[in-house]
Amino acid sequence: MGLFSKEEPVQVLMESGKELTSLICGGNRFYKREALLNTPGMTFLNLDWANASANCCVCSDCGYIHWFLATG
Repeated sequence: MGLFSKEEPVQVLMESGKELTSLICGGNRFYKREALLNTPGMTFLNLDWANASANCCVCSDCGYIHWFLATG
């Protein structure tokens, strides 16, 4: 993928081996993202970087975001 090329959605396999499907439309292609789970206390202390993060899968058909707590 180049600097300005468009990202392609992918199929996502869960740790259980099942394929992820959108709860809304049943689609099976997703864009992968990571998001910080900001808390008011850490934001007040200007320590947002220290918050936990989540892995997000955004359905390429309906845009519904599936959030997964990052483990490990």
